[in-house]
Amino acid sequence: MAVQTSPLTWLMLFCFTLGLLVCCHGASDDRQAINFFSLGLLFDFVYIVYMGDIPKGDFSAANLHTSMLQDVVPSPAASDVLLYSYHRSFNGFAAKLTKDEAEKLRGKEGVVSVFLSQKKQLHTSWSWDFMGFSKKVKRSVIESDIIVGMLDTGIWPESESFNDTGFGPIPAKWKGTCQKSSNFTCNKKIIAAKYYRANGDFSPGDFISPRDSEGHGSHTASTAAGGLASRASLYGLAKGTVRGAVPSARIAVYKICWSDGCYDVDILAAFDDAIADGVDIISLSVGSFFSSDYFDDSIAIGAFHSMKNGVLTSNSAGNSGPRPASIVNFSPWSLSVAASTIDRKFVTKVKLGNGEIYEGTSINTFDLKEKMYPFIFGGVAPNTSQGFTSEDSRYCLPGTLNETLVKGKIVFCDYDSDGDGPIEGGAVGAVFQYGGKKDYVFSYPLPLSNLNLDDGRFVLNYVNTTENPTATIFKSDVESNEFAPYVVSFSSRGPNPVTADILKPDLTAPGVDILAAWSEAAHVTESEYDNRIVPYNIISGTSMSCPHATGAAAYVKSFHPTWSPAAIKSALMTTAFQMSAKNNIEGEFAFGAGHINPALAAQPGLIYDAGEIEYIKFLCGQGYSPTYLQLITGNNSSCSEETNGTVWDLNYPSFALSATPGKSITRAFHRTVTNVGSAVSTYKAVVKAPPGLIIQVQPSVLSFKSLGQKQSFVVTVGAEVGNSMISGSLTWDDGLYQVRSPIVAYASLIE
Repeated sequence: MAVQTSPLTWLMLFCFTLGLLVCCHGASDDRQAINFFSLGLLFDFVYIVYMGDIPKGDFSAANLHTSMLQDVVPSPAASDVLLYSYHRSFNGFAAKLTKDEAEKLRGKEGVVSVFLSQKKQLHTSWSWDFMGFSKKVKRSVIESDIIVGMLDTGIWPESESFNDTGFGPIPAKWKGTCQKSSNFTCNKKIIAAKYYRANGDFSPGDFISPRDSEGHGSHTASTAAGGLASRASLYGLAKGTVRGAVPSARIAVYKICWSDGCYDVDILAAFDDAIADGVDIISLSVGSFFSSDYFDDSIAIGAFHSMKNGVLTSNSAGNSGPRPASIVNFSPWSLSVAASTIDRKFVTKVKLGNGEIYEGTSINTFDLKEKMYPFIFGGVAPNTSQGFTSEDSRYCLPGTLNETLVKGKIVFCDYDSDGDGPIEGGAVGAVFQYGGKKDYVFSYPLPLSNLNLDDGRFVLNYVNTTENPTATIFKSDVESNEFAPYVVSFSSRGPNPVTADILKPDLTAPGVDILAAWSEAAHVTESEYDNRIVPYNIISGTSMSCPHATGAAAYVKSFHPTWSPAAIKSALMTTAFQMSAKNNIEGEFAFGAGHINPALAAQPGLIYDAGEIEYIKFLCGQGYSPTYLQLITGNNSSCSEETNGTVWDLNYPSFALSATPGKSITRAFHRTVTNVGSAVSTYKAVVKAPPGLIIQVQPSVLSFKSLGQKQSFVVTVGAEVGNSMISGSLTWDDGLYQVRSPIVAYASLIE
C-alpha cells in the first residue's frame, strides 16, 4: 500500500461506501435496479461464494457453480451473473447477486462463507545496503529457479530492472502463461503475465493488458526481484544502483489493480492462478479499509490456500497507523509487514528575501536556480469571484486562490495538500506549514517545501510584514537519518483485531522514500498538472516494505527450496534486527519481531515450523465448525479434544497474551523448534523480562544430535497489565546462532 495524500481519497472512500450500499441488476424484470437518493448512481452487488478446497474425484466447477446459481437466480440469469469460477487451487465463485440471493446461497450445503467483493487500496537504491544486504552477498545456485508472484497493478516490461539479458531457460516446473496483448510481451525475466477485471469496465488511462499504467506494480516488482539497474535516480536524487533482493529470480505478474482500485473477485482469481501456476512466493501490497474475519477476506483465503500448497504470502500491514489495531492483513499463515525508515531523508530549503533559510521537507526535483520570486500569503488572495474568502484561500485548496494575485509568485499556505491549488492558481512554488508527522515526504507537481509550525510562523510573519517579500525554494538535498530504522507513523499497528493472542505485524522492512522502477505511462505524482515521466520514482508505504520482505523470503527460499511457508517466516522473524520502543512507543505492535535481516535469515539455526494441520488445530480452537474446516481443507478434518488446539499452542515464532486491564494473567505456550543450524549443538534459553513480566522456560536447555531433529519446550508467561503493554523476549543461543522471539503481554482491545 503506497501512501496517498490527495483529497480525492476521501471522495473515493465515500464512493466506495456508496458501492456497498446500493446495487443493480438487469438480468430479469423482477431483479430491479436500485436508485440511490435519485442520483442515478447504479451499482452492482458482487458477492464471493467461498467453498473451501477443491473436492476430491471428478469435479466440474462450472457445472456446480452454475447449478447453485440456478437455484437462487431466476432463469436464464444464472449464466449472466457468474463472473468467476475459482477451481485451480480452491473452490468458489463470484457472481452478481441481490442480498436475498446471497443469503440463500449462504445457507447451502458446501458453502463456507458468502461476502461482498469490496474494493481494496494499494497500500531502492540504498535500502538493501542499509540492511547489510550488499550486492556481493552469498547467492544460491538456484536463485534463477525462484518465481515471485506479484499481485499488483501490472508491470512496465521495458524497464531496465526487468531486462532478461543473461537469463537461461524458463524453469521446467512453470505452468503459467503470458496473456496475449498487442502492447505487452514477456521475456525470460517476466515469465508470465495476466490481468483480471471481472466487471469489464476500464478507465481511459487503463491498459487492457498486464502493462502497468499506475507505477505501483513496477515499483514493488523491482524492489522484490528486479535486476541491477545502475545510475538510477529521480532527477538526480537518491542516485545509485536499484535492485531487488533476488535479481536472478523470475517474476510472474498478476494484474489485479486498476486506476479505481483492486477488487476481491479479481484478487481471488489471481490467487487461484498463481498457486496453480507454480509461484514460490506471493507478494501482495494491497489491503482492505477495515479488518474482516479470516474466511470473509479474499487475501486471507488466498493466503491460506497458498500455504496449503507450500507458498508463502507476503502482505503489507496497511497505511492507517499509528491508530491501534489498524492492521488489515493479519492472518497467522501469512507474513504481515510494517514499514520503517532507512538512513536517508530528503530536506527542501526555503530562502527568504531577508537572507533567512528554513529547512522543510518534500521531494522537490525542481530547480529554481536560486531566483527570488514575489512571495504572497494565500489568505490575502481569495478567489472572491467564486465566493471564497480568506478563510478558504489561506489553505490554498483548488479553486480558492485568485489567479491574478498569485500567478508568477510563491504562495504561503496554512495547510499541507497535494499542491494542485497553488499550481492551478498559477503559482511558481508553494511553502506549506503543517503540524503533522514529518517522518515521510512526498513529491509535488511544483517546487514546494513543508515547514513545521514554528518555522512556518516566522515565515508567515515575514510575508505579512514585509513590503515586497520574496522567496525561493531549493531542489531537495539528501541527508542522513541517524535515528533509522524506526517504524513510520503511517504504518498500521497491532494488536491483531481478530485473534488477540497472535502478535501482528510480524516484522518491519524499509518502506519510506524508496527508489524503484516506475511505469512510463504514469507521472511522478497523481496530480493532473504533473507531466513528468520517469523510469524510477521515490514513494513510501507498506506497499514498499512488503516487497522487501517478499524478496528476503525468496532469498531464503533459494537456499532452502523445501522449507514450508512457516519455516521461511520463522527464519525472517527470529533473525530480525532488534528494535527499541524508544523510537516507537507502540513497541512490538509497531515492529513485530524487528527489522528484517535478509543475509542472516538464510541461516537461522532453529525454526518454528507449522503446516496445515497446525493451523486447523488453531482454527478449531477459535470456534470454527468441523463442517467448515472439512470444506476449507478438503479432507475429513474434525475438531476433537486431540485436535482442538489453543491459540497459545500454535507453533508461532512470537508470543502474545492479552488480559483485561488491571488483571493478572498466566499462560503456557507450547512450542517445537527444528534444528537447521549445526548438527550437534546445545541451545540455552536467554530470557529478558522487565518488571511486571515473569517468563519461565522448561526445559531451559535444548540439545540436538542431528539436523532436522525437533525439540519441544513450554514457555510460561505471567503478567499484570494496566492499560499498556509489557514486552520481553526469549532467545535460544548456542554461541553461533541466536534465535530470538518477542514476548508481549497487554491490555486487550478485543471484548
